[in-house]
This record gives sequence, structure tokens and C-alpha cells, in this order.
Amino acid sequence: MRPRFLPSARTTNWLITIGFLALGYAFYIRYMAIENTPVGLACDGGAHTAVCTVRLVATRLFNVGVFGWVALGAALVNLIRPAVPLFALALAASALGIVLYNAGLAGTAAAILVMSLARPARDEA
Repeated sequence: MRPRFLPSARTTNWLITIGFLALGYAFYIRYMAIENTPVGLACDGGAHTAVCTVRLVATRLFNVGVFGWVALGAALVNLIRPAVPLFALALAASALGIVLYNAGLAGTAAAILVMSLARPARDEA
């Protein structure tokens, strides 16, 4: 029986770090840029700051569901052929999607990520 896809302890630490950084950045964007009323009024009033640019890009991306679709696509590819970089991409996109209003697709991607840990590991030959 082939071994399961199970990242090493060092890789798991990096994946945890990537997940928490993505989650923290998503909370920062949501609560300090998107839902912050003074920032919203300033950006809508014509301010050209980095926060306004991040706010504009984030709102345009979550309006079309980019975070959720990227998370779902990477999680499905990872389910078929498990790899750590795909897992990291799907994890980060899921964290961003869940916090930034793409919770349906990103939550499904997170569930698929958990299922991918039961898949056989990739053959290295």
C-alpha cells in the first residue's frame, strides 16, 4: 500500500504559517479597509492611497468570486495529484475566500483539502 499524502513536520509548520498569514491579512483587509467607514468615505471621495488600492482590488476580486474559485480549483487539483505547493495555494486562497465573502466555494475547498490528506502520496520516480 502506498503511503498517504502527509507533509513532514517542517512542511506542516510552513503550511500553518502560510494559513495564519493569509487569514490575518484577510481580516486586516476586511476590517481595516473594506468595512472601515472612514477609510471607505476617504476612498470613495477620491483618496489615492495604498489602502484604497488594496480595497479596490480586493472588492473587485471578491465580487467575481476569484478567491473561492482559485481555492476550489487548487483543492481539486491537489485532490487528484497531491503536492505541497498546491496545498499551500489552496489553503491561502481558502482563508482569504472565507473571510472575504466567498465562503461557499472556499469552505468547499477547505473540505476537499482535508480529504486530500487521505490520498496516496505522489510517486517521486
